[in-house]
Amino acid sequence: MSLKLLKPLIFVLLASLPSASLAQKWALGGYDPVAYVTRDQAVPGRGDISTKWRGKDYHFASNENRALFESNPRAYTPGFDGLCVVALAEGRAEPGDPRQFVTIGQRVYLTGSSARKRELLERPRKILMEAKGMWVKLRP
Repeated sequence: MSLKLLKPLIFVLLASLPSASLAQKWALGGYDPVAYVTRDQAVPGRGDISTKWRGKDYHFASNENRALFESNPRAYTPGFDGLCVVALAEGRAEPGDPRQFVTIGQRVYLTGSSARKRELLERPRKILMEAKGMWVKLRP
């Protein structure tokens, strides 16, 4: 393929990826919430495939994922509004890292680091119960 043909293709691909400044404003840092459930992976969403739910912009890797999300957003959004479950159990509301997630039962939870992810996996029931208690206190 010639360079003349590749330039427009490269531009289209780059335009569909989130820029760092835009991704910071996106829910889950631009990661696709459906991919956590369907692929058990943290997959970056595309800039051109999104939907708004509860005042946040969610981005998706495919139109199919967006359709799944729109049919049942609660099934795909992380528990505790994406806060780090371990920090929440310790009494702090800190954002989770969308690349560090754990699926427990039918629910996805974010943690702030790989070390916190390991901690959650070692004591899931205890940490989730403590996080739930703190969540009840923090919610408006």
